Amino acid sequence: MYLYNSLSHKKELFQPNSPDIVKMYTCGPTVYHYAHIGNLRTYIMEDVLEKSLRYLGYNVKRVMNITDVGHLASDADTGEDKMLKGAKRENKTVMEIAQYYTDAFFADCDKLNIKKPDVVEPATNCIDEYIHMVQTLLEKGNAYLAGGNVYFDTSTLEKYYVFNDHDEEDLNVGVREGVEEDSNKRNKNDFVLWFTKSKFEDQALKWDSPWGVGYPGWHIECSCISMKHLGEDIDIHAGGIDNAFPHHTNEIAQSESFLGHKWCNYWFHVHHLNTDTGKMSKSKGEFLTVSLLEQKGYNPMAYRLFCLQSHYRRNLVFSWENLDNAVVAYDKLVAKIATLQDNGDVDANVLQALKERFVNALNGDLNTSLAITAVYDVLKAKTTDATKLAAIADFDKVLSLDLLKAANTVRKQQEQETAASADPEIDALVAARTQAKKDKNYAEADRIRDELKSRGIEIIDTPQGTKWRKV
Repeated sequence: MYLYNSLSHKKELFQPNSPDIVKMYTCGPTVYHYAHIGNLRTYIMEDVLEKSLRYLGYNVKRVMNITDVGHLASDADTGEDKMLKGAKRENKTVMEIAQYYTDAFFADCDKLNIKKPDVVEPATNCIDEYIHMVQTLLEKGNAYLAGGNVYFDTSTLEKYYVFNDHDEEDLNVGVREGVEEDSNKRNKNDFVLWFTKSKFEDQALKWDSPWGVGYPGWHIECSCISMKHLGEDIDIHAGGIDNAFPHHTNEIAQSESFLGHKWCNYWFHVHHLNTDTGKMSKSKGEFLTVSLLEQKGYNPMAYRLFCLQSHYRRNLVFSWENLDNAVVAYDKLVAKIATLQDNGDVDANVLQALKERFVNALNGDLNTSLAITAVYDVLKAKTTDATKLAAIADFDKVLSLDLLKAANTVRKQQEQETAASADPEIDALVAARTQAKKDKNYAEADRIRDELKSRGIEIIDTPQGTKWRKV
């Protein structure tokens, strides 16, 4: 399997540290509001990555955090804590907000067939681990105290901008939206490891520490939660491209300084979901959720297909027209599958050839667009329906589009409609058409078909016989 590594800026052959297990870490949500469909694009593609690895025979342990403390409004460790902001907005406690939106997040994941990670750890569970890492970084000279806070000293690194060759001016005040100057920092790109009560007097969650009562910075939680459950090295770290800097950059800085060696081998970043006005964002006040899509009549599976039709490293443009196109594509695909009958034998050779096309798509940097094409290839293949159904069931272990389930629903609806539309006169005409076809009197068969059509009757020829329904 070849994956694009954001750290090296090239596709690399995936080789896990251990043949026994792939250790995968994915950044979880900050649970101060609903996840919007842009956030969920990232989780869909991470889900496909994990399922692809399992499909290809790897044993995977995936860990994800839940940010319920420490994530401030700006990249530069300034502004209000997002959790506190959510609590004020809804007149609830921070923990009530965290629980409500954690549950809402996983409910959305269920609707989109996103598998829950093997380990989900709230940030507030790991205060002792944060304190230990901060103490170690202070002892090693990688951190310093200033203004009551503990900062990571980026000047102690050989290279800080590991994902991109930024200029030092990139962190100047005013260059990026929401960045304010912190006079406590020795260097503009230093970041907070631990805040004390001197920073925000109204901070809801605080803990005792050697540096005073306070709370952890956002970046340190992923490093510690990962090490707690996956050890001192991981194979894949995944997240949205907007997390590459500064969040993942800071994770690498503190983790490798703490450990004294390389921490993560492969970085998997999913690009933005954009609207015609730019990147979808909660800060703009209006954003689309899965529930809102459902209220408008959209099947969450259509949105999942919409995401899979594009490569994860390309920005995806959302519009209602584009989503409508995905709905049409999904419905047509399911309708075609619904015509397949589970009869005949599975041709093992044909099935293997079909699977090879699908595997090649996954191995080519998780090319989900080609993986979807492989499903259409199955439908066009000259083989038994049983072989086609076996291939589709196999592919859907990764795609998770509920293809057979949806097709079965369509099939049952068609059977119910046919049964509900019984009419002796129509039945007689259908039987006469069938007999005319047997007698090779095609002109008469066509005449009856046209007559039925003029009366709003659709003829459905199936291997089990001819059926009809009103349209």
